[in-house]
Amino acid sequence: MAFNFFANPHLHFGPGHINRLPELITFHGNTLLLITGARSLQKSDHWPRVMNALKKKSIRVYQAIVETEPSPSIIDEIVVKYRDQNIDVIAAIGGGSVMDAGKAVSAMMKKKESIIEYLEGVGNRSHDGKKIPFIAVPTTSGTGSEATKNAVISQLGKNGFKKSLRHDNFVPDIAIVDPELTLDCPPDITAACGMDALTQLLESLVSTNSSPMTDSLALGALEILGDALITATTKHPHDMGTRTKISYASYISGLTLANAGLGVVHGFASVIGSVFNIPHGVICGTLLSEVTRHNIESLISLDPNGPAIKKYARASRLLSPSPVSKNHEESSRHLIKILAQWTDQLKMPGLGSYGVTLEDIDTIIGSTGQKNNPIRLSAKQLSKILQDRL
Repeated sequence: MAFNFFANPHLHFGPGHINRLPELITFHGNTLLLITGARSLQKSDHWPRVMNALKKKSIRVYQAIVETEPSPSIIDEIVVKYRDQNIDVIAAIGGGSVMDAGKAVSAMMKKKESIIEYLEGVGNRSHDGKKIPFIAVPTTSGTGSEATKNAVISQLGKNGFKKSLRHDNFVPDIAIVDPELTLDCPPDITAACGMDALTQLLESLVSTNSSPMTDSLALGALEILGDALITATTKHPHDMGTRTKISYASYISGLTLANAGLGVVHGFASVIGSVFNIPHGVICGTLLSEVTRHNIESLISLDPNGPAIKKYARASRLLSPSPVSKNHEESSRHLIKILAQWTDQLKMPGLGSYGVTLEDIDTIIGSTGQKNNPIRLSAKQLSKILQDRL
């Protein structure tokens, strides 16, 4: 047995832990660049409390607002604007895009080149890992970016891309995961983000690069998650216990994806998200059940008792609210039913509602990666998945 594992040096998890932010900032200095989204945080009750607490600690605050998935130009503009302000620490409070922006700005503050020169598959420079200390504070439960070593940078358009700025040192120095910050998250965003976290747990679980440690973490998170996502979106959106379960699952999904990698769902998401303006969680959420269906059926045809089928079967038993067969083949197929039901219950929109058409399918599958997927799917299968979720 041999594997590498990367995680945050410090995690502060639990309701009310946002109150620790000012003290944690002062460990690094008193000049803060705070990166947030455009509206939701500032409209919440948390915003005045956070700002007053920072003021009491005599922390000088600069704020940058990120309204969309971060592009190279957005990151470059923030870096140029604040590079000479002697920033001691960067904190990002927001969703996955805000986390990625904060991580990228932290990494680029000591560089003079554009971030595009350091992006995987786009630039030709290697980053040395030097950065400004970074604190990640998620307000949604989905991407797990607060636990990962990469920042996803997007450029939309025909020649667009969705690529990573990556280095082991880019794992946030501190993550504050406070479920209270997710209580006001709308049902549609809760659903999309939650399905992204679920996708990451399942894909990393059956990844060809998984390890006993990532398996243990993913299975533990799936057990805690259970049907909490359905409860939060359709029954009790303000239940702290439910939100805490989803926040935990999201954080762990970031750890497992960072260490085990992902599969075809995220292969699709990278390509589709670079061309169409579709939220990442929506792409993952709408494709998860069909990709899982094709993975499972293909794996069963090879070996109904193979290791990936056994993992899918365990996931099925953990997520199902009712008893599931102990037969691996039957229980793995039951997982397909669970995911299909959740896709319907959460009202995950089809890709067609965002402008994806039949004519786009060949182009999409031609660029879709399958690295770490437990089995290689054919072009015909990939096409069928997209057709069924238009």
